[in-house]
Amino acid sequence: MPTRIASCSCGSLTAQVTGDPVRVSICHCLACQRRTGSVFGEQARFAREGVTISGASTRYVRVGDEGSRITFHFCPNCGATVYYEPEGLEAFVAIPVGAFADPHFPSPQVSVYEDRMHAWVVPPAEAQHIP
Repeated sequence: MPTRIASCSCGSLTAQVTGDPVRVSICHCLACQRRTGSVFGEQARFAREGVTISGASTRYVRVGDEGSRITFHFCPNCGATVYYEPEGLEAFVAIPVGAFADPHFPSPQVSVYEDRMHAWVVPPAEAQHIP
């Protein structure tokens, strides 16, 4: 079973995961674009029992388009988001794929909010595509 470590930029906040992600997705919503400073957010969802968090975090709660709340945990020193907890999915922890700094991380299986996707972005053809 693989073990991976996600980290903030300064290394003060980490998430160690054991096992493969249950879902890897990319989100093109405007909130993810603003949160990441990129044209989409990519996240991996892991079973909570396989995730170990180390270090202090600051929280930010955002209400999503459907009304659910997402609690983002970011490093109070460097500001990088290391993990988040979507309301209604308490058995899981979501981690931005970039926090793993692993170019061999599994590709996304799902692409959501594609109606807000930048015209030049090309999600994997085999991914589930949700407008």
